[in-house]
Amino acid sequence: MFTGIIKKVSVVEKTFQKKESLFVEIRKPKGWKIWLGQSIAINGVCSTVKSIFKSSFVVEYMPETIKKTTVGQYAKGSLVNLETSLKLSDLLDGHLVQGHVDTTGKILEVKKVKESILLKIKILASFMKFVADKGSVAIDGISLTVVETGKDWLSVSLVSFTLENTNLGSVKIGDRVNIETDVLAKYLAKLMK
Repeated sequence: MFTGIIKKVSVVEKTFQKKESLFVEIRKPKGWKIWLGQSIAINGVCSTVKSIFKSSFVVEYMPETIKKTTVGQYAKGSLVNLETSLKLSDLLDGHLVQGHVDTTGKILEVKKVKESILLKIKILASFMKFVADKGSVAIDGISLTVVETGKDWLSVSLVSFTLENTNLGSVKIGDRVNIETDVLAKYLAKLMK
């Protein structure tokens, strides 16, 4: 479980395929203690540490994750958002994020509004029932407040701190991002069936 409050932006060192799995090596942030089996959200995808080196660590993704997220687009130099898992004693500054990405979205618009940036993101219409105006959504693992919604899109506003401390500061039209809708909305929808 995570909060959507990014702890560090890091860099993909390399990727390689072995059978049907994708292995991604990521530069270890300075001062981070990482252990085998640890859960780390990488661009919002709950990832298990498989190997650790002096200055990097490796995670493995199965075909289902490759299909439903942006991990297959990673290349050497890709910027990724990192968040370590939530401890019961931690403050919940964002919202409850599972690291179970629902779908990907495509950036339709990047618009400057005063000191912030407004992103308009297209997602599958079938996921919009889990997205509410002024509700929470995780985009590339970042807990954000939904500004507005349409039939198959949502918009979020990024303040300067988010732009400077996550990979969304370099996002452009056409880029794909991981989307995790609100877990409470998903459970409520299931109960209502």
